[in-house]
Amino acid sequence: MFNEICIYEAKLTKTDEIEALMKEVAEFYLSQDGVIDVHYIKRTHRQKDFNAVKAGELPIRLTRNVGKVTYVLYWVTEDEATHARVSKLGIEQFYKRWNRCLTTMPKIILGENIV
Repeated sequence: MFNEICIYEAKLTKTDEIEALMKEVAEFYLSQDGVIDVHYIKRTHRQKDFNAVKAGELPIRLTRNVGKVTYVLYWVTEDEATHARVSKLGIEQFYKRWNRCLTTMPKIILGENIV
């Protein structure tokens, strides 16, 4: 399997637009042959510090977003060829709308499963 994790920083004024677009993109990706799973995540919590993690404390809910909202895409394809094909189709169909919502270019991590 081949994975992509993508971190997006969206404009505060565009959260409704980007979240609607995420639903559309996820449906599009899932309709493509070779796409196994697609998840979009909105950052809603943070850890106090590492000691809080070691102590088993609950994460802290974010109460405000300063300048941006962080989202993460996690999707899985059968292989690199599928990822390349579907990524190209996604860029062709959604790039302009997507780019209007972002504060910076996304950070993209690609890789194969270990476990």
